[in-house]
Amino acid sequence: MANTIRPLISGTVVLLAAALAGCVSGGPSGGGRPVAAAPSGVEGTWMDSTGGVSTLSGGVFQTVASDTGEKLSEGSYAQTSANAVSIKGISLARQRRNLPAEVAFNCLLVDPNQLNCTTSSGQNLVLRRRGAA
Repeated sequence: MANTIRPLISGTVVLLAAALAGCVSGGPSGGGRPVAAAPSGVEGTWMDSTGGVSTLSGGVFQTVASDTGEKLSEGSYAQTSANAVSIKGISLARQRRNLPAEVAFNCLLVDPNQLNCTTSSGQNLVLRRRGAA
């Protein structure tokens, strides 16, 4: 009986070792799968509850409609503290309808995946980092 169990245990150990080896990255040589860094700061892609997708990158922001890709707004942003950002720009959607088009938001990064924003007129808007669970 012991002679039958020993090969089974040996085979199980080899399979387990092989499975675990597949989970280990290649180390400094870069042989493993790249792991995305945890997001930090406000740079990145954000989504609001109406389907607008905003991108903040290099001091420039733009918002597009998620369904059509139509550009809705554009402008600039500035980080005012470690977790606060000021956004200013033009609403292209409002401009096309001959309405006042300036937009301004002050936003607070409440966690790495959520920006709570308030417009200059006092309306609140929540942005969630795109791709965040």
